[in-house]
Amino acid sequence: MLKIHTILCRAGSMENYSYLIIDMETNISAIIDPSEVAPIVKKCQELNIRPNYILNTHHHFDHTDGNEELKELYGAEVVANFSDRTRIPGHDISVRVGRTFKVGRSTAQIIDAPGHTKGHILWYFADDKALFTGDVLFNLCIGGLFEGDAQQMFNTLHKIKDLPDDTMFYPGHEYTVHGAQFAYEQNSGNQEIQDYLTTAENRIKQNLPVHPVSLGIEKKCNPYLQVDTIAKLKRLC
Repeated sequence: MLKIHTILCRAGSMENYSYLIIDMETNISAIIDPSEVAPIVKKCQELNIRPNYILNTHHHFDHTDGNEELKELYGAEVVANFSDRTRIPGHDISVRVGRTFKVGRSTAQIIDAPGHTKGHILWYFADDKALFTGDVLFNLCIGGLFEGDAQQMFNTLHKIKDLPDDTMFYPGHEYTVHGAQFAYEQNSGNQEIQDYLTTAENRIKQNLPVHPVSLGIEKKCNPYLQVDTIAKLKRLC
């Protein structure tokens, strides 16, 4: 069983989210996408945790900037997609898509998720109903096509749509406001979008992250998860 702690990084600029995950049976822990060292160290000190691993979703600097310093501080091993191993700072352990990686007794499935970048992966802990989406899926929107194309992103989004509705997803940025207006326009007759935006507004006012949101709700409210053809996704992108 995982305990998941959200850590806001780069506050006021890129609004990144990193995550500290702890396997409660073994106390083995990992940081996901460390974009800024100071807030992560603060959280680790608060919880008296020395992370064993650093898990990356992709190579972009705002998801890997903390790799080497945290590795030096804690002796944590950096884990990333085999195909991205030369682009990940401090890389130690490669994972391959379609296989698994254990944090203590908690098992992550490694899902191939190109579109935003070629080597992007999702970390999916099925038993904990937790999906870490990096820069592929955000609240009410998706990541830009920096290296991939619409076909790749379409395929990736369908992999996400095929996951159970009760899966909670954890994105790499706070972009809810960015996607809200368009999502509302596309779903204005949908009660779920009204509830989603009300909840999001209340959480933002309290300086809380909007996530986690279930994939079941996200599928009903995120326009990019509602497209059924590549042509429609291209128009949205």
